[in-house]
Amino acid sequence: MKESGERDFEDFVEARTGALLRYAHVLTGDSHRAEDLVQSALASCYRHWRRIGSVEAERYVRRAVLNAYLSWWRRPVRRHETSVDDVTPLLDARRSALAADAGLDVRDEVWRALAQLPPRQRAVIALRYFEDLTEVEAATTLHVSVGTIKSQHAKAMRTLRGVLGPSAADEPEYSGGTR
Repeated sequence: MKESGERDFEDFVEARTGALLRYAHVLTGDSHRAEDLVQSALASCYRHWRRIGSVEAERYVRRAVLNAYLSWWRRPVRRHETSVDDVTPLLDARRSALAADAGLDVRDEVWRALAQLPPRQRAVIALRYFEDLTEVEAATTLHVSVGTIKSQHAKAMRTLRGVLGPSAADEPEYSGGTR
């Protein structure tokens, strides 16, 4: 890559890494996994930076992060069975920790609820609420129809309401029109 292209890439990384990390963290729920996703997405985008162009760079890199996240969920390593004997000590330790901290933060509940969503539904929620994209923009980002965004959103909200309760997962009121 030429020196000006490298400088453009470095400027982009400096300016947008924080936002990309937040986006990846919303998708994964894990800051370390988010860092890995952003790093691998930026590494793959670096090879093609001249073709991407500065106008489309943000959308292209966000899509690369999303693709890396969705690919990670499909890997066979994630599909392993855990015996009840392996989980029981962890659950007991978690229950005692939760009992010790009666003032559990609402954000922790939301993170746990988001972790229960399938990857597509979680991606839709991340794009709609954390990235503040419209249904059309989210559909474009995910390369699906607006109807798919709407149905995945509805399923995700139903799951969140079931976990958090009806009032906690209600959609926020928008004062400037519909979304």
